[in-house]
Amino acid sequence: MRTADGMPLKVSIARAMRRNKLMALALIAPLFFFILFSFLIPIFDMSLRSIDNSVIPDVLPKTVAALAEWDGEDLPPEDAFAALAADMKAGRESRDIGKVATRLNYELSGMRGTVMGSARKIAKVEEGPYKEAMIKADKDWSDPAVWQLLKRLSSPYTMGYYLNAIDMRFSPDGAIEAQPDFRQIYIDLFLRTFWMSILITGLTILLGYPIAHLMATMPLRYSNLLMILVLLPFWTSLLVRTTAWIVMLQSEGVLNDILVALGLFSDDARPQLVYNKIGTIVAMTHILLPFMVLPLYSVMKTIPPSYMRAARSLGANQATAFIRVYVPQTLSGIGAGSILVFILAIGYYITPALVGGTSGTLISNQIAYHMQQSLNWGLAAALGVILLATVIALYFLYNRVVGIDKMKLG
Repeated sequence: MRTADGMPLKVSIARAMRRNKLMALALIAPLFFFILFSFLIPIFDMSLRSIDNSVIPDVLPKTVAALAEWDGEDLPPEDAFAALAADMKAGRESRDIGKVATRLNYELSGMRGTVMGSARKIAKVEEGPYKEAMIKADKDWSDPAVWQLLKRLSSPYTMGYYLNAIDMRFSPDGAIEAQPDFRQIYIDLFLRTFWMSILITGLTILLGYPIAHLMATMPLRYSNLLMILVLLPFWTSLLVRTTAWIVMLQSEGVLNDILVALGLFSDDARPQLVYNKIGTIVAMTHILLPFMVLPLYSVMKTIPPSYMRAARSLGANQATAFIRVYVPQTLSGIGAGSILVFILAIGYYITPALVGGTSGTLISNQIAYHMQQSLNWGLAAALGVILLATVIALYFLYNRVVGIDKMKLG
């Protein structure tokens, strides 16, 4: 069978289908490339940075080669000292020796001064023996632990950042051990982030459920007004809302004035409600409340009122009908709101940074600190990957228990 232009019908259909597929690919191409360049590639780059250790092999190649055969006992041979001296001279000329100093300082405090000072002094040494010259430049080079550190960091990849992210480290002999007590901060921060996020999620359920129920059962003109009030935070700058809570919660703020006026506290014993955990929990609960109300409202709006009337007609009182008939039908909304609020809470940054003080900051604030101030991007990437893995695990858990297809925002 042929078409009007004499082409076989099978070939004509195949061409039409191929043309439609190409058109569909062209339509989704902008979205695909947007997701690729703005989401997937940055995450892939972050994952690589969390294990990247290329500074030492790139800047100290001769030292890495000289330490390959070293058994790690006592001090390395003269060849290793000579190789390190040569690498330091080359690194000083290329201005890359600072990267080595910073990388070593992440693992062993004080190494930045050791490396930079030694590089400056060894540049004046024309010939060996370099062992004495290096030790004379800085006595740290007479410590086998420093050379063991260099040998351990010879690989272009490392798990050291992940160990630091869970308050562990490599010992001088390569074994994994716990960080000293005064350096163990990340596990506590992760636990604080998780329990505060769970608490904020619970508070948003407690506050959002009655609001969503009221919106779903009120006449349309009143529910629309309530909807505007719920959406109002979305139309207001996050910085403005957070600043408003600082004004409300500070020692001389509105809330403290009310508590003093009610006689609950004396004027000289005003409670500290901001720059701590309380401030973070109150502000984040208010900011994230719409993310709980909207999924709940979208589910409650679809529940026919006749279900409650049928339960009442069968003998259940109002409370029993609500708990045993109405609430189970809203579980998908509770699940959708909970996963949204919890995932947003564990990654929140601005509000804890402004109102959290020392005790109310979250792990996201430490990630920002390492990216902006300490410039330890490897550790920041490792913390970010752990946080991302937690979110992905929660996503799969939610999809298995509730089903991601039931998530509705309104």
